[in-house]
Amino acid sequence: MAKSDSFYIRAKVTQNGTTFTQEEIDLGSFVNLGVKSSTLLRVHNIAVQFADSDGVQDAISGASALKIAYQLTTQSQGALVYADDKSLVASGSLALYNAQTAEDGSASADFSTGFTTDRQDIAPQDWKNGYLVGVDSMFLGIDANGTATSGNVVVSIVMECTLETATQSSATALALSQQ
Repeated sequence: MAKSDSFYIRAKVTQNGTTFTQEEIDLGSFVNLGVKSSTLLRVHNIAVQFADSDGVQDAISGASALKIAYQLTTQSQGALVYADDKSLVASGSLALYNAQTAEDGSASADFSTGFTTDRQDIAPQDWKNGYLVGVDSMFLGIDANGTATSGNVVVSIVMECTLETATQSSATALALSQQ
């Protein structure tokens, strides 16, 4: 397979309260399943940013706890999926806990407990050769447990990609395996 120079695809999705939401990423100008040869997209790396919807510089704050999970898939989804789902390309989460605020919103006496964690469960950079994609669209989805007092959270990604040529039969087999 011939490879192209790296380029970047960017996408973002905004939390809509506490239910699953997703945005489609159109790959139609990159992926082409032709008659004799096909062009496929290889995702080598994904960088993820969690930010407040009021701006990147504003802090995300949770009343007591907030978890935002994201996923990048090759099929539209109605909820977050497990790693055994064939459409899953990448997933991860951000968890915030602030013990300074009690569940009822009042100040708590425990000002020493709080944490923030972010984690990529699965990402193309975890694999030796990235992740090969043979579909016309990918979907960036997020779901939340809890709410940010500062507003909704925006999850943005930057994917480092290359294009590769493949035979029609191998590209079709890949596309069918991802749908």
